[in-house]
Amino acid sequence: MNTTIRFLRSATCYAEAPNLWINVGETPFVYRDLGPQAGVPVILLNHWGAVLDNFDPRIVDGLATKHHVIATDYRGIGASGGTAPVTIDEMARDTIALIRALGFRQVDLLGFSLGGFVAQDIVMKAPELVRKLILTGTGPAGGTGIEKVGAVSWPLMIKGLLTLRDPKTYLFFTSTANGRRSAKAFLDRLKERKAGRDKGPTPRAFLRQLKAIKAWGRQAPQDLGRINIPVLIANGDSDIMVPTVNSTDMARRIPGAQLVIYEDAGHGGIFQNHADFVPKALSFLAA
Repeated sequence: MNTTIRFLRSATCYAEAPNLWINVGETPFVYRDLGPQAGVPVILLNHWGAVLDNFDPRIVDGLATKHHVIATDYRGIGASGGTAPVTIDEMARDTIALIRALGFRQVDLLGFSLGGFVAQDIVMKAPELVRKLILTGTGPAGGTGIEKVGAVSWPLMIKGLLTLRDPKTYLFFTSTANGRRSAKAFLDRLKERKAGRDKGPTPRAFLRQLKAIKAWGRQAPQDLGRINIPVLIANGDSDIMVPTVNSTDMARRIPGAQLVIYEDAGHGGIFQNHADFVPKALSFLAA
């Protein structure tokens, strides 16, 4: 039986949102819930190795001014139970089951990076479940350079260790003065939550997710022309993790998709430009 621990009122900001759990089958999934409880909820799906504390609070709080927002961890990541899947297919099936366990008949999805892979696959598997789709810093199955995420990332992770900086400084942002300022501001925001922080990913889960990413990059392309819901795509113009060309490719292949490309921005373009992205996302979701 699915059980859930829910609070009657949502938190006023993401830094204070309580950690909640719901059992999907035999696996407990952790999530945070905030914003008005009415309307179609926005489900946030995050990047490789991300836990709840890796969602940008400015984006979550901005969306939650108008929408019921739920951020969650994948199976085997952070405080969610079970073993991390090694395919996007499994992550998508998990998320569909989670959405249904929460009692939602329809949702909006915002997927960043790995989360964008999962979001696309959810739409393919359960198109009736998704009203609107936001894809950020991500790419399609079989997309350019996606299978090389590990090869690109490992040297920059080592650089982060050697320079005593969070690797996301180099992975998510450009090396310009603007990029470095934006990286520091983003990383500072991720530290705003002081109590009830999520557990970090284990090395095993981190590597299992990388296996799923590589497989996504190598699999046959999906027919994105089948996506017949509104789609907003956003990225930086210098994404080195999921090359920006993938964003333009998705926009070309998905009928009517809107595309936003931020200048002097990398993989974390929406974090760097949250003040612009949030109003665009709110306008898209309201239309």
